[in-house]
Amino acid sequence: MANQLLLVDDEPQILRALTPALTAGGYEVRTAETGEAALASLAGDGCDAVILDLGLPDMDGKAVIKRIREWSEIPILVLSARDLEAEKIEALDLGADDYVNKPCAVGELMARLRAAMRGRDRRFVSQASFKAGDLTVNFAARQVWVMDQEIHLTQREYELLKALARHAGRVVTHKQLIAAVWGPGADVDAQFVRVLVAQVRQKIEESSARPNIILTEPGLGYRLRYDD
Repeated sequence: MANQLLLVDDEPQILRALTPALTAGGYEVRTAETGEAALASLAGDGCDAVILDLGLPDMDGKAVIKRIREWSEIPILVLSARDLEAEKIEALDLGADDYVNKPCAVGELMARLRAAMRGRDRRFVSQASFKAGDLTVNFAARQVWVMDQEIHLTQREYELLKALARHAGRVVTHKQLIAAVWGPGADVDAQFVRVLVAQVRQKIEESSARPNIILTEPGLGYRLRYDD
């Protein structure tokens, strides 16, 4: 059975361009042109993922994200012409899984959608370990392996890697990482996150100067690569 996808955008040309491409990619696509219509569609029929524009005629898309996250963990991929870092960070902090700027290549959109859905599917099930490529994180034993070598991390390094692994394929903002590592409400500057990421990269990356596992999302945060 095809995955059900809700495409929310008030631009008819976007709906006309993306609907056939997403359908060809194996999705059954429904559309909505307002935030209220999107929320009503989700409440009525549900679906497996949402692609959401922020500039809707009746409400800001960030308000839609907030409303959805009150009751659902469905993957939300923001597709918007707004390119301000503050907008992206707020949408991600509210619970969006990823953020793609318009215009974008359909191939990139599909790849990010697949990653968001894989990550969300994995989080629906409580798993004792995570594996992607050469990296293995055993949450139960608090062990980290790269290939056949165990990597020894400090507590904060481990908490950071665990947070990224739990959300693999998804952008995790500086604010979210601070909450995961130092605790909710901690007064910690984002620079501390950058330093901690650099330390973890030194231990798990083949080349910390050209990281292939922990990827930087400039101005936003980090993403753990998850291509499997």
